[in-house]
Amino acid sequence: MIKTFNFLLVTMFGLGKIRFMPGTFGSLATTIFLFYLFHTLNVSLNIILIGWIVVFIYSFYAVSTHIKDSKNKDPGEIIIDEFLGQSIPIFLYEISHGTTKESGEAIIYYTLFFILFRYFDIMKPFPVCFFDKNFKNCFGVIMDDICAGLYVVLSLVCFMIVKSYAL
Repeated sequence: MIKTFNFLLVTMFGLGKIRFMPGTFGSLATTIFLFYLFHTLNVSLNIILIGWIVVFIYSFYAVSTHIKDSKNKDPGEIIIDEFLGQSIPIFLYEISHGTTKESGEAIIYYTLFFILFRYFDIMKPFPVCFFDKNFKNCFGVIMDDICAGLYVVLSLVCFMIVKSYAL
């Protein structure tokens, strides 16, 4: 039972078993899912954040048990890390916009977050590559995507700073 639950979690309900670009599909599913929660169902940010924290903490155990007997310590089917990393810029966007819920603007930003996250996740600038290469365990699997999500945030903050000086 717990093994099945862990499999469903780390593969995002089997989405990670897609043979072609499972990480991209995981990131896209995350983006759509969070847009639906925030802009259609209007679920509280606090509830979603608590859920994210629970998934983040439990993911270390789930990924660890999933890769325990495998030679490949970062199989492509594990895409819960994409969910965690892709969520970071989306959460921060939603926090910064508070109760203002403009779906048209959010779609543009969510698309930008998706593209930037996939770029940083694939290109692996430092420290993303550091975690990817040096930690062949659940920590490395999860933390490289957390860093990629933080790179998206950093990129947008830098853009906003440059833009404010240009005006």
